[in-house]
Amino acid sequence: MSLSETSALVSSLQTELRRVIVGQDEVVTEILIAFLAGGHVLLRGVPGLAKTLLIKTLAQAVHLKFSRIQFTPDLMPSDIIGTEVIEEDRATGARNIRFIPGPIFANIILADEINRTPPKTQAALLEAMQEFQVTVGGVRHTLERPLFVLATQNPIEQEGTYPLPEAQLDRFMLNVIIDYPTASDEKRILAQTTTGHEPSARPVATGQQIERARLLVREVVAADNVIDYASRLVRASRPTGTADDRVPDFVKQWLRWGAGPRAGQALLLAGKARAVLNGRPAVSLEDIRAVAPPVLRHRLLVNFQAEADGIDAETVVTRLLDAVPAR
Repeated sequence: MSLSETSALVSSLQTELRRVIVGQDEVVTEILIAFLAGGHVLLRGVPGLAKTLLIKTLAQAVHLKFSRIQFTPDLMPSDIIGTEVIEEDRATGARNIRFIPGPIFANIILADEINRTPPKTQAALLEAMQEFQVTVGGVRHTLERPLFVLATQNPIEQEGTYPLPEAQLDRFMLNVIIDYPTASDEKRILAQTTTGHEPSARPVATGQQIERARLLVREVVAADNVIDYASRLVRASRPTGTADDRVPDFVKQWLRWGAGPRAGQALLLAGKARAVLNGRPAVSLEDIRAVAPPVLRHRLLVNFQAEADGIDAETVVTRLLDAVPAR
């Protein structure tokens, strides 16, 4: 698949999503970047902002199997990956074991409120995300590609939740924040969703086309200065960095832990996907700067001093982009 074909394909996807989703252009773009780059997304937002509708519409536009998993405190790993059952042949009396696949056997998966289930169940999902397979009873079952997981978190209620450890947060390529719509967009939402007409997306791509597009993303050229900038951004976020890393003082003051090597990989892949979205054959410094907030905001762990000063990871990322020169 050529660059022009991939760019046209993504443009069609954006058009179909905007037929259903009102506003939230930046959120739609970031989700498509992760989808095209082969990563997964952690979406944070209050209830009622069309998170489910957004991911379901994407599945309709790509004509892929969609699955929604509502995470609850009593959810077990077998409820996600599937389970084995014993069947008996009534004619012969012979028994055999049959595997019944769980909802993880889909292409696009909405993991709704992932922080409401215990770590054991969270780990079952994250293993499938990373390895593209599940193991039940010693037998490996391969998951069909493309596989795209969008996990949601509700930032309001934290009682009775199980926050994802930093090592598991690192598995998500992007942490996307969805906010309230603008006044004009909210009027359109009210007018559009209170009638008998429900807009829907048309399938404009296949799973095979998405897989070919993902291969093209990895072929996008990244110049040495772009790779160097991504590396310097990541290394400058580590409070334990060396003098050669030129770690800013505010990083040492406010962060307990910085981003790891996976963050640099995510910066480059997401930057390449953004370049493809814009029809460019090479990733630019501006691409890296644009994807830095969703790539880094969930990979930086602030300390007690930052909390006392009212500083969050988002503020640190903004300061980091100002402190690390692009050239």
